[in-house]
Amino acid sequence: METHPAPIARWFEKESNNVVKCLLCPHLCRINPGKSGICGVRYNDNGTLQAASYGKLSALHLDPIEKKPLYHFHPGTRILSAGSIGCNLNCIYCQNYDISQADLGTFQTAHTYSPAQLVAEALQQPDNIGIAYTYNEPVVWFEYLLETAMAAHQAGLKNVMVTNGFITEGPLKELLPYIDAFSVDLKGFTESFYRKITGGALAPVLKVLKLISQSGKHLEIVNLVVPQLNDNETEFEEMIQWIENELGPMTVLHLSRYFPRYKLGADPTPLYTLDKLAEIARAKLKFVYVGNVLSEYSDTHCPVCKTLLVTRQVYTISCPGLSPTGKCKSCGTRFCER
Repeated sequence: METHPAPIARWFEKESNNVVKCLLCPHLCRINPGKSGICGVRYNDNGTLQAASYGKLSALHLDPIEKKPLYHFHPGTRILSAGSIGCNLNCIYCQNYDISQADLGTFQTAHTYSPAQLVAEALQQPDNIGIAYTYNEPVVWFEYLLETAMAAHQAGLKNVMVTNGFITEGPLKELLPYIDAFSVDLKGFTESFYRKITGGALAPVLKVLKLISQSGKHLEIVNLVVPQLNDNETEFEEMIQWIENELGPMTVLHLSRYFPRYKLGADPTPLYTLDKLAEIARAKLKFVYVGNVLSEYSDTHCPVCKTLLVTRQVYTISCPGLSPTGKCKSCGTRFCER
């Protein structure tokens, strides 16, 4: 692999005494010379903010699109998934903390790919529809993500962003022309949960969800249900009502089962909790799935005529009721992009 110098970051401004203010995410970190922001990978080099993780890959795999999870975007296909290092949140139950909470000073196994190399790799993969930016938080990889997505878009590939949605409006709008689908973690529905459990804030994520929805880009939401932290039924009902009102009842929601990880050792989410929350969500939303567990809620039926459209047995996918253009074969209702 080639070695590439860290480029100057986008979305920052210089303040006095060579302090820089990063404008990429709502933290708006003020970073002293020789230090990095909360993400661990945006570094102040004597008054210039560097994108220090540019091109650094910690993981590269050809995955089922359903693993992102995306159930209504080219179902049954595969996508080359690339991850880097760092995150702008610090969730106490992070499933990928070994890379999300690493920094370039301690993470020694990352390989380096130029945008052109990653796009070439994606084009060589059999039956691959594009590139997913995932595993860690792709927002903190912004410069590389943008350049690669532009090149992939030009090559006819799809771009998928698996994200916590903690990004400011300007950078998001710069990405939107090139990202085809978003899988966004809506981690809870109170500011106190976001502040105490993730180190972030709820309001910016809700704003991002609305901007993505208004852009017409494909959007699916993931909510990891953690016992005693975000499984309150009243708060959950408020979240579902917000999704219905602001994003629409056709919005895809994935409820995911928590397992102990990183700093949190609580027992896994009880199955009855997932079933109850799924029941609440299905009263308002047409497409609700339960993940990280074998579930009857994995298949997709047409919301109009109830025809079975897609069956899912883990990552074995069949689309008996789906037309080649993503419509229900029985009634013609639009379901997904194919």
